[in-house]
Amino acid sequence: MNMEQPLRVSVIDPITPGIDRVKVMLFKPFELRKWFVIGFCAWLAFLGKGGGGGGGGHGGGRGGGSLNIHEGFGQAKEFVILNLAWIIPVALIGVVFIIALWLVFTWLSSRGRFMFLHCVAENKAEVKVPWTKFRQHAYSLFLFRIILGLIGFAAIGLPCLLAVGFIAMIIAGNGLTVIAVLGSVMIGLIIFAISITLFLVGKFTMDFIVPIMFLRTTSCTAGWREFLTILSVNKARFVLYILFQIVIAIVIGAIFSIGFCIGCCLCCVSVLLLIPYIGTVILLPLLVFKRAYSLYYLRQFGPEFDVFGPEIETIQPA
Repeated sequence: MNMEQPLRVSVIDPITPGIDRVKVMLFKPFELRKWFVIGFCAWLAFLGKGGGGGGGGHGGGRGGGSLNIHEGFGQAKEFVILNLAWIIPVALIGVVFIIALWLVFTWLSSRGRFMFLHCVAENKAEVKVPWTKFRQHAYSLFLFRIILGLIGFAAIGLPCLLAVGFIAMIIAGNGLTVIAVLGSVMIGLIIFAISITLFLVGKFTMDFIVPIMFLRTTSCTAGWREFLTILSVNKARFVLYILFQIVIAIVIGAIFSIGFCIGCCLCCVSVLLLIPYIGTVILLPLLVFKRAYSLYYLRQFGPEFDVFGPEIETIQPA
């Protein structure tokens, strides 16, 4: 299918209606129950994406250089060999647990993506309706994300193993250091390129494929086929979109940092921000804006991509 380029597609124009959407949904009028319901859908949508905390360790080493490194490898190898009886079962249990957690989070967040989109598109605080209505959509998205994740794991995992081998060659210093360094640099570039590709696929899936599925009642792969007809004739526009998304992310990050610093002065606020669900509710205006922004951007490619429909004209502020 051939698609004509729209006469005008702007990364600036969606900002104002995106802000207006936040005002209409969350502040006109302000309803605490609505915030908590939509916040729950947003929390599900971004499940596994956020997270914080982390401890820092510090350690000092004495003596050493390469001798200590070799001794450390030798001691680690000896420890593993002597404790294989329990290391292997524990490692397997850990891997199975991580995989199970990943599957559960991916499934729930796939449901949440459609639930949150439903709330933003319809200006409704509902959980049960979108949970049921978009079951098949979410299942298709879930399968796509699992396949994409496995491809990413294989595509990045193999170069990482090669990188470990090159690093071992550098540490060993067996005369192949130059080859190992060049190999490590090449693998680093390959991993970077693969990571960028996976990021773009994931970004376009959430920003554009999910709305297309929402509108068409279609599968994720069918949504991608339709989106590619747009992308093929609007490459520069979507490059600009990604660059502007980086700007938006920086601005939102700055807003969050300022808010967190202010919250630190009010200790209870900063603690609430760290609680996953409550933190999502507090940050809901930013999340609604980000979701609405991509929807308004997509709408510029034609009325067939308008998730808001004619109702949007009735809720715009005067």
